[in-house]
Amino acid sequence: MSALLVALGAAVGAPLRYYADRAVQSRTASVLPWGTLAVNVAGSLLLGLVVGGAWAGGVGEEVLAAVGVGFCGALTTYSTFGYETVRLVEDGSRLYALANVTGSVVAGLVAAGLGLLLAGAVWA
Repeated sequence: MSALLVALGAAVGAPLRYYADRAVQSRTASVLPWGTLAVNVAGSLLLGLVVGGAWAGGVGEEVLAAVGVGFCGALTTYSTFGYETVRLVEDGSRLYALANVTGSVVAGLVAAGLGLLLAGAVWA
């Protein structure tokens, strides 16, 4: 049953990632991949919230599988983040590449931590 829940969550998360990335990127004139950053930070926040809810006993294994593993796993994208960073370096935008790496890692960790804190407040 868990594999089916993961697949269902991923079936929603993957197209949402694609459309959200395109929507954000089409509204920016920057070489920075803002769409990828947006989906990765949103996914990190939601994953922190779901995992924190599971730790507190307020979120069941089914939700953790569907939302945490499936949806968040498909919504976020490390491979695209890596590719876009390499592309920035190859294009000679090394400072932007460094900003992309630093900003993405810091923002993702902060978002996940905030999700855990929010879960603690909700399921305390």
